[in-house]
Amino acid sequence: MRGQDDHGRAAAAAPRLDAADLGAELGARATLVQFSSAFCAPCRATRRVLGEVAGLVPGVAHVEIDAEGHLELVRALDVVKTPTVLVLDADGRVVRRAVGQPRRADVIAALGEAV
Repeated sequence: MRGQDDHGRAAAAAPRLDAADLGAELGARATLVQFSSAFCAPCRATRRVLGEVAGLVPGVAHVEIDAEGHLELVRALDVVKTPTVLVLDADGRVVRRAVGQPRRADVIAALGEAV
């Protein structure tokens, strides 16, 4: 995905999230986690793109998290801008991370690493 990418980190060091962290169930194959804020125009566009992709790819869930309401998680994951998108595999491990509004094709390509 476009934006700052932490893809270079070792898989063993990748954070792992579960339903309790997200406040929603993980997708059977992958989960697109979006950190947003209330007055963020790119967040609305990102919500639309991620929702479309989740609707097209079986087993993929989209979870949007209000960054201001989940500061502990934001700090733990070092989220500094919205939108920040994390791609989780079926076990909840972060396999990709991007900051900014992603393109649909980039999201689909990033899912290839998760499924």
